[in-house]
Amino acid sequence: MSVAARSARVGRSSSKFVLYAALVGNLLVALAKAAAAAWTGSSAMTSEAIHSFVDSLNEILLLYGIRRSDRRADTDHPLGYGRELYFWSFIVALLVFSLGAVAAVYEGVDHLLHPEPIRDQFVNYAVLAIAFVLDGASWLISLRQFAAAKGDLGFYDAFRRSKDPPSFIVLFEDSAALLGIVVAAAGTFASVALQEPILDGVASVIIGVILGASAILVARESKSLLIGERADPQLTKAILDIAAAEPGVSGANGLLTVQLAPDQVVAALSVEFSDDMKTGEIEEQVIAIERKVREAHPEIVALFVKPQTGKTFLTSRKERFGDAAP
Repeated sequence: MSVAARSARVGRSSSKFVLYAALVGNLLVALAKAAAAAWTGSSAMTSEAIHSFVDSLNEILLLYGIRRSDRRADTDHPLGYGRELYFWSFIVALLVFSLGAVAAVYEGVDHLLHPEPIRDQFVNYAVLAIAFVLDGASWLISLRQFAAAKGDLGFYDAFRRSKDPPSFIVLFEDSAALLGIVVAAAGTFASVALQEPILDGVASVIIGVILGASAILVARESKSLLIGERADPQLTKAILDIAAAEPGVSGANGLLTVQLAPDQVVAALSVEFSDDMKTGEIEEQVIAIERKVREAHPEIVALFVKPQTGKTFLTSRKERFGDAAP
């Protein structure tokens, strides 16, 4: 089963549960970090507070994107609104970079230029410990969901092939949050133990770099989905097999797919029918192929079947894709 199919099977409800769990955890952590930053004057803690507030906003935007993408197709948008989720996922990546990463680096550089000692370091440690537990719980929930969807694939390969941004965005956010907490704790300890306040600023800059790296990865994948990414190759093979097995089909030439949402795919199928078939018979066979494909793969929201010879298909594909024809 493909990564996309497994993700669809895990379901939107699971994605929403992960997002709600992350939202509650991030809001609580953000408030605690903000209070600790105000009390101790720690630059790294300030960056962590900004990080958690940005993550909370991200979860809200992703939940909004899921809700918008679930709207039914209409005359203005005949293929539905599935790509709204990909749009808001890209916006989330931009927010992580612009609000999270840039703000953290700015805060760190400002502390390097105007270093101030941390007051009451143990407040930092207590808040960071609580944050680690809450973010760790959210991370475990998102990790289990992503692991259920990825199957035998490695985590990076599953991330590149995933069609469900919330599943990997929350995992990336929580991973970055845990790394940030470790860096903030180390920065606090080093700053106090070595009596070098600038190390707290260095920790803030490192947190910004972590956020920037995660934002770039999420933005790259979200952009690819937003502009139109093909569906999982396993789905393509399955549809071609269904078509090729139908009576009167001389060959299933190829399939063009576009992923609209985690559970929505548009496909254009090229099929060569037997020369002795009449127009009415071809029409009946096309209807049968569409029905069987949708029964086997409900994520196919639109299937367009084009009768043509294999030679014509290959010529058309070469003209469209050139030497890079899939």
